Amino acid sequence: MFRISQYMQEIKSPTPLGPRRAPPGPVVIWNLIRRCNLACKHCYSISADRDFPGELSTDEVCRVMDDLKAFRVPVLILSGGEPLLRPDIFDISRRAKTMGFYVGLSTNGILIDEAMIGRIADIGYDYVGISIDGLRDTHDRFRRLTGAYDASMRAIRLCHERGIKVGMRFTLTQDNAHELPALLKLMEDEGIDKFYLSHLNYAGRGNINRKDDVVLKTTRQAMDLLFDTCWDYTQRGLHKEFVTGNNDADGVYLLYWVRKNFPHLEDHLRAKLAQWGGNSSGVNIANIDNLGNVHPDTFWWNYPLGNVRNRPFSEIWQDTSDPLMAGLKANPRNVKGRCGQCAYFDICGGNTRVRAYSLTGDPWAEDPACYLTDEEIGVEHAGERLTVTPYTRRSAAK
Repeated sequence: MFRISQYMQEIKSPTPLGPRRAPPGPVVIWNLIRRCNLACKHCYSISADRDFPGELSTDEVCRVMDDLKAFRVPVLILSGGEPLLRPDIFDISRRAKTMGFYVGLSTNGILIDEAMIGRIADIGYDYVGISIDGLRDTHDRFRRLTGAYDASMRAIRLCHERGIKVGMRFTLTQDNAHELPALLKLMEDEGIDKFYLSHLNYAGRGNINRKDDVVLKTTRQAMDLLFDTCWDYTQRGLHKEFVTGNNDADGVYLLYWVRKNFPHLEDHLRAKLAQWGGNSSGVNIANIDNLGNVHPDTFWWNYPLGNVRNRPFSEIWQDTSDPLMAGLKANPRNVKGRCGQCAYFDICGGNTRVRAYSLTGDPWAEDPACYLTDEEIGVEHAGERLTVTPYTRRSAAK
């Protein structure tokens, strides 16, 4: 995750470069259930409105939480499917909060009504993220349900009224990029705390629909708008969070934005961005799916590293006998093509490996979603760039 607001604050009030602080354990995004009341175009878990057999029981979830706590995992993001469809979601959430985890809830918001908001408020979630894919017609088309937008916006307003930190999650594609300005205006009008822009990742239905990924110019325009909007809030002293995910080239592009607008701070920001270091899948980001399989992140569902029923998460996560995990934990990672030659590799870290794998079968190939030119990243004679091709299903390379 790339925290734009943090770097904008750094521009406004620069701080000394201190030692790099690694988190005590990975953030765990936990897909507790695969069932969902929607069938969204970009769903990485290919969920559906039916029960999926073999999901972890409440007792199994609790045992895994004990191991995660002992392993010093600081954050649990409870997701799905639609996590609110799981009958024990509030029992799990309450236990996680009692154990001292930062607990986030990732939901489509459809089920959050006046009756449920009290239960959500009682849990004390640290953050509730609700997906909004555009204005009403666009959102309903993405979510394949008429009325989905109104239900999700109702959920956002109910959370806001109860003082729950709530954010909008927006996945950028060619079909909805033109509505980003209106959504940022909606964020301000509704008093929403956080805006998360996710670049499309090639996994699940997001892989099947990857032909809809935005062209590089559109991505740059979207990032310019996010940077300008966040800087405006920062100048006004208004605390709003802006973050992006699934394209670590955003850090390099921010450096170009700083070079244009605050050239005297370029060296300072470069050092701060390099300290961040870009993609951390398999290192500081982890995923457990509904069956207990562990993955390097939520978009590697076709690559299980082990199962928490058979081995503790803490053992699976540290095991570098798996070639993918060995490569992800290598510092620096041994990537190829433009990524391997990039002059800003220390900022981006080679970007999102799952896109390279989805297109080529090689997780160390260049990321086709980098939206900077060869000239901008200091690459000469790179040859023809890897481009998006029609979808073909690929099995796990294990």
